[in-house]
Amino acid sequence: MSTIKSSFVAAFASALVFGSANSAEMDIVDTAVSAGSFKTLAAALDAAGLIDTLQGDGPFTVFAPTDEAFAKLPAGTVDSLLLPENRDQLVSILTYHVVSGSVTSDQVVTLSEAATVNGQMVDISVADANVMVDNANVVAVDIMATNGVIHVIDTVILPK
Repeated sequence: MSTIKSSFVAAFASALVFGSANSAEMDIVDTAVSAGSFKTLAAALDAAGLIDTLQGDGPFTVFAPTDEAFAKLPAGTVDSLLLPENRDQLVSILTYHVVSGSVTSDQVVTLSEAATVNGQMVDISVADANVMVDNANVVAVDIMATNGVIHVIDTVILPK
């Protein structure tokens, strides 16, 4: 497992630049916002009323989809989810991306699944130094925040 972990971390640790500020001095939301590639996620967290929660004590592990990940959804999906009448569905989707506790990459690669805040399990698989959460590739790992850790994914994962 350590070879996979080492390859995984080496391959993805510098895949995303998180601004000039030290992300370990900011909470999860501020860290993601400062990166500049999570505007859709930030808008969704706001519409779902989850910003205060993810700025809370935690710790949390967030599998954060990029703006490009949200763009892969069918046309109109994001706009529809951001409507007030779809708030419950949006909360369900967003909390499916969050695990209680701080789960770093060295722990993630030892798991086959993890319980999400929405109550469902996400599948985790590791093969040839590639880590997947459900159908999403993990493209950057261990972005530390004051209240947890962010792992960046390339696809929005959906509850079952």
